[in-house]
Amino acid sequence: MENLEHALIITIFVLVMMMLVDYMNVLTRGRLSLLMKGGYWRQYIISSAIATTPGCLGAFMNVSFYVHGLLSFGAMAGSMIAASGDEAFVMLAMFPKQALILFGILFVLGIICGWMIDKLAPLLRIKPCLACNLSELHLDDEGCRILDWKGVLRHLRQITFVRFLLLAIFMILLFCLAGGVVAAEENVIERGAIIAVTILALFIVLTVSEHYLEEHIWNHIIKKHLWRVFIWSLLALIIVDIGLKHWDLKAFAQTHMLWIILIAALVGIIPESGPHLIFVVMFSQGVIPFSVLLTSAIIQDGHGMLPLLSYTPRDAVLIKLINLTIGLGCGLLLYLAGW
Repeated sequence: MENLEHALIITIFVLVMMMLVDYMNVLTRGRLSLLMKGGYWRQYIISSAIATTPGCLGAFMNVSFYVHGLLSFGAMAGSMIAASGDEAFVMLAMFPKQALILFGILFVLGIICGWMIDKLAPLLRIKPCLACNLSELHLDDEGCRILDWKGVLRHLRQITFVRFLLLAIFMILLFCLAGGVVAAEENVIERGAIIAVTILALFIVLTVSEHYLEEHIWNHIIKKHLWRVFIWSLLALIIVDIGLKHWDLKAFAQTHMLWIILIAALVGIIPESGPHLIFVVMFSQGVIPFSVLLTSAIIQDGHGMLPLLSYTPRDAVLIKLINLTIGLGCGLLLYLAGW
């Protein structure tokens, strides 16, 4: 039941982020695309800064940018290096000074590695993600209006099944969040973030035209993308939950530090936040050095990889392999240097 709830929350986050990216792109008549495409260095800096923020929301947003064709392959890979998932909140609570240093290192690495990966991409025959059809703007189409304040009452009086269903889902979720039925175990910041995106989703559903709601949100985002996100998320959460119950990693780490670096790297491949908490706790207790924590943080990206995995498995695997190499290299060098 907990895994199902977590998967649903992840899916809703992804849905709202994809809705928001398309909404802003249409609202600004493509100027959001111009902001991200203003130059590769701008992409590296903005995507790494977004990803470095605590939680998985930044990673989800960058995936949305990427599948819309707004980020290069290197910028996407670099942002996954910068991302540290939900563990960022735990690290800030347990060791804030070291956590801020780690976030700073990840931010810089995300920028530098993003540039390096884009330089190497042609040699490795890596093709960037093509812009999703969702990003096509119909600027001359009156039916594609989104910020339609005058139409809100008309939408409610002549409500369609799709609009009613989406409003009902988000309203029920909002009441469940307020009543502590959903995400009751999350901290104040995380619950606040979930409530905020739910309100944002309600705003979007209320103010978009019928054409936009049907074609952009329902037919494309939900029917083509969202079910894959939910299935991948739920399967990953179930597999990780079963696996961790039969794996005593902490006892092994105390006597096999080099092996634990390799294990931290391999665990980082898993598209889920929970496993990385093992290394966060061990670092806070002085069981492992900073190099192991950095290795895991570079390779793992919380739930951020799940939507990318559902959209383009090939790019997701390539990014994981590249970040695995970078994470192991940085971790081993830092460990040999005594860190």
